[in-house]
Amino acid sequence: MKQLILAFAAIFAVTAYSQEFTSDTKLRVANSIIENFYVEDVDSDTIVAEAIKAMLKTLDPHSAYSTPAETAEFTAPLEGKFSGIGIQFNMLEDTVYVIQTTAGGPSEKVGIMPGDRIISANDTVIAGKKMVNSQIIKVLRGPKGSVVNLKVKRGPELIDFTLTRDDIPVYSVDETFMADPSTGYIRITRFAEDTPGEVRRAMEKLRAQGMKNLILDLSGNGGGYLGAAFELAGEFLTKGTPVVSTMGRRSPKQEYKTENGGSFLDGRIVVITDQYSASAAEILSGAIQDNDRGLIVGRRTFGKGLVQRPFPFPDGSMIRLTVSRYYTPSGRCIQKHYDKGHGEEYLLELYNRFDSGELWSADSIQRPDSLKYHTLKNNRPVYGGGGIIPDIFVPADTSHFSVYYRDLVAKGILNRTCINYVDANRAELLKKYPTDNDFQTSFDIPQELTDKLIAAGNDAKIPFNEDQWERSKGIITAIMKGLLARDLYEDGSYFRPLSKQNKDFNAALDLINDPERYSAILRGDSAN
Repeated sequence: MKQLILAFAAIFAVTAYSQEFTSDTKLRVANSIIENFYVEDVDSDTIVAEAIKAMLKTLDPHSAYSTPAETAEFTAPLEGKFSGIGIQFNMLEDTVYVIQTTAGGPSEKVGIMPGDRIISANDTVIAGKKMVNSQIIKVLRGPKGSVVNLKVKRGPELIDFTLTRDDIPVYSVDETFMADPSTGYIRITRFAEDTPGEVRRAMEKLRAQGMKNLILDLSGNGGGYLGAAFELAGEFLTKGTPVVSTMGRRSPKQEYKTENGGSFLDGRIVVITDQYSASAAEILSGAIQDNDRGLIVGRRTFGKGLVQRPFPFPDGSMIRLTVSRYYTPSGRCIQKHYDKGHGEEYLLELYNRFDSGELWSADSIQRPDSLKYHTLKNNRPVYGGGGIIPDIFVPADTSHFSVYYRDLVAKGILNRTCINYVDANRAELLKKYPTDNDFQTSFDIPQELTDKLIAAGNDAKIPFNEDQWERSKGIITAIMKGLLARDLYEDGSYFRPLSKQNKDFNAALDLINDPERYSAILRGDSAN
């Protein structure tokens, strides 16, 4: 009876002072009512955390709350320490969306892709269970060498993947080699604290081998630290050159300009981007494009131009709140359109590009005059509206795809066959090919290895299909050679065999070796 009287008293007090009853007060009163009158014991920490998540959900797709464990998991890859199956993911509603796979990690090895949705891991169903990130992490993690079977939804299709957990490499630069006698190639997978240093060391290595021009591959790069992208841009731009600006409702415009002259100011630069290049990757590519320092090849980037500021709590949890937007030097806003509170539709925008044909036709990219801007030096037209539109469009390549190839990769057959081959022949291979370069230039996949692959596929109930094999043979043997090289030498050995199969890479190499065409496009010659 006493509690009932107190409850009525509280309601009366709220009514009496309704003119002073703010939204802040309402939240505190609601929390107090739940704690004091709910039928069972409640966990106040959980209630508060869920309330914060609900508030942030009404804003934009990138504002988020993380528990102490989730905060540690989120920051680890950018600080150089990470372990697991090698993915970054978002939990949206009750679905786990893969944001990015870690280069060289178990997920990348079996072919998991950004945008994939994880339905279950081993016997644990994840989708539809409203699990928090820390619970998902516990399910996906495990001892090194242990196996996890994932059921993944890709578009309308369900695919089974078999992964072997491993230590996850966290280097930003995972590939460095000479694409030809004068062209260096550097692939950056994320922007972490030491990314500028890694790229500088890679360029020094390439210069020693004769590099005059540079292909910078940002395809699949989901971003990271703004400071890393800003510092790296300074390697290619003269002192005082604008790189990016930020502005928000409570954040006055702040323009970032290079503080020193870079070490690579004269050679030709081509940057490769795709629909998964986001955030810091878009800042760097936008700065190079807007300052007419180089050309972009590939497909329109993701369009993530919202700046999150971390607000940590004493218990280790954190709010990452969007406080401003990114703008390229020409004034373009990188951020693509979103509707507040509709985060799932935002993520599915990549699938809409697939349906609309944008991944295969440059004509499908909208370029309204209202969003036209111009580069700072040569006055070339560039467009806003979300993402960085490449100077040279390269359609997505699905010519090598087959269900047979997909299943060999997804089931881990391709990876395990190569591991077994190296284990059985390591000494002989290293004796015959003492360096990575020897291997890359002289080794061909032997028939005995492809026979082992086909046999292993049959054992795993993946029957050999000759038509599909012929369609995918080029990419399968390239991946096999890359896996062997990475196991024998170093992580940076993987992509070199695949480069011959990669249309983005070949378009970039053709462009960088055609100085007349390169210069004409950089001048804004419409005929090119």
